[in-house]
Amino acid sequence: MRRRVRSYFRPPDQLTAKTAAMIRKAEGIEFLTTTTEKEALLLEASLIKKHRPHYNICLRDDKQYVMFRLSEKEPFPRLEIVRRMKRRDGARYFGPFTSGLAARETWKTIHRIFPLRRCSDRAMNNRQTPCLYHHIHLCAAPCTGEITPEAYADMTRRVTLLLSGKSTELIDLLKEAMNRASDELDFERAATLRDQIRAIEKTVEKQAIVLQSGGDMDALGLVSLPEGLALGVVFVRHGLVQDRSAFFWPGLGLEDAAELLWSFLGQFYHAGRSIPPRIVLPFLPWETEPGSASLTVDSQSALVAPHASASMGSPFLVGGGATPCFCGEDTLAGGEAKKPTLIEQAAALLEEHERRQTAPAPEKSGDDENSAEALEDVLAELRGGPVRLAVPRNDEERRLLDMARSNARESVRNRKDVSLAERLSAAFRYDRPISRVECADVSHTGGEATKVGAVVYEDGRPLKKDYRAWNIEGAGGDDYAALTQWAKRRLEHGEPWPDLLLIDGGRGQIAAVDAVLREELATEEGRLPFLLAGIAKARDERGHADRRAGNVADRIFLPGRSNPLPLKEGCPELLFLQVVRDAAHDFSIGRHRQARAKHAFSGELQQLPGIGRQTARLLWEHFDSVADMKAASAARLEELPGIGRKKAEAIWKALQNL
Repeated sequence: MRRRVRSYFRPPDQLTAKTAAMIRKAEGIEFLTTTTEKEALLLEASLIKKHRPHYNICLRDDKQYVMFRLSEKEPFPRLEIVRRMKRRDGARYFGPFTSGLAARETWKTIHRIFPLRRCSDRAMNNRQTPCLYHHIHLCAAPCTGEITPEAYADMTRRVTLLLSGKSTELIDLLKEAMNRASDELDFERAATLRDQIRAIEKTVEKQAIVLQSGGDMDALGLVSLPEGLALGVVFVRHGLVQDRSAFFWPGLGLEDAAELLWSFLGQFYHAGRSIPPRIVLPFLPWETEPGSASLTVDSQSALVAPHASASMGSPFLVGGGATPCFCGEDTLAGGEAKKPTLIEQAAALLEEHERRQTAPAPEKSGDDENSAEALEDVLAELRGGPVRLAVPRNDEERRLLDMARSNARESVRNRKDVSLAERLSAAFRYDRPISRVECADVSHTGGEATKVGAVVYEDGRPLKKDYRAWNIEGAGGDDYAALTQWAKRRLEHGEPWPDLLLIDGGRGQIAAVDAVLREELATEEGRLPFLLAGIAKARDERGHADRRAGNVADRIFLPGRSNPLPLKEGCPELLFLQVVRDAAHDFSIGRHRQARAKHAFSGELQQLPGIGRQTARLLWEHFDSVADMKAASAARLEELPGIGRKKAEAIWKALQNL
């Protein structure tokens, strides 16, 4: 703490522009005391994610990467695609994959090779005949006993070998089984195994081993560019490159590199994310003074530490690259180095080598050791095993670092300079960026169990903790009345207001919401504190709503305007709004179906002795499912308001007969 705070109060000429601006606006210092440094790191990361302070390095990457989950407890497990790991659940996880599309293609390929079941546990337990997948040879039909648990376990073991990168062992195993089947004159099975071998060889032929010893690892590479700092992450699992990702922070320079790397480690790795036992860094941020510009760049603009060569085992190469980097006066501020003559190069190398041979090794302070140990302890606790943060130790890891840098550099080159918030602002001709979007949709069945679901997206990503669903009564199937009632209740809910409130509907739906909002929120100039718009389906040649999949021509309406906005079909802004609308549609329908199921079952509950309409509603308010009701004891039912001992016993007996 002392070291990090002190870095903000150096002489003004030694501060970065960002730090100087922050200090000018700071009015005081507050601090929270924790019992350990590990708790302090966790608290810091949570506060940054919660408040997103303007002058901090904030990682806008709240998404959960896709992983494969294969349970080892079930007799007939299925290969699931999940976005969150559950610790100690008796399952194996494979990943991560940054692209959900690529993960699903891999999932489909695996199912074409191995006929694993795809249906849910409930569907499998209730099935009496094999499904269509079995008839087209894509499922072994464990639901009807077409395959034994032993044979299915052997198949899942092969899937595990494939996902673990042990394709050679798997192919050898399949060839042995194929030859055995051929010797036994079981040519149909031998042909099936032959097809599996060919499919696996075709699937893994593009994979390259980057770690001969296997193992899991993440490699982080930092690149300094004129536009800012870029960071690339390469995910290595079982010795193979699984996937990669890149991040960019505009306007940051070399002096921000150590703080960026430190903040990234604390914010990127969290519970539910795949954390490897080893994380390779370009330098150790706790060995670099916060806010200092002691880092330099190599010829490819890759960030390196001033003493990185000593830790990598070479007295001449800095940063582990093939090109020497001369630190000191010959390195320009923009990252371009002068080209000395061969004699000057040799003299500089010899002088630097002699200096390091005679000079004492820099001592690592106790604060540095504590910081590194605390960060590793936090990651180890999240992973459930030891985690090591280190610089590259051999050529393999240095190549991975170069791969991460190249990926980061390429992502910046391909990125769009205009953010989504600015694109939306330009599309709506709004005077400020549109980063928070809220979308509402009505769902009901013949006016029954009406729900209005609202989803929230911020900076292009869903903010699921802010999703809400409202019960609407008395609308009777009238969407305008339902939206009017919802708008009033949304006003009662209060802030935070969105930058754009999107309604799934056309001019009529917008007018109903606009009338309520203007009555309460409109300023003297007649403006709302946010933008209101509606999204309606495109029209076909006959003037009907075009509900075909893949439609990219939906229309955006504004209050008081008869014509839709002139947005180009398939433009990024319109596609994003369609994604938000579809999310609101799915969310509201899901909540409506839950309410409809409860309503239907409430009628069955009311037929039981001792349970009327009010009691049925009371049970649904305190229990999430029928199973929870049946599992509750009579004493637990007696705790509900308005239910005595005798009535609780009568309800309990009635529930047991369901």
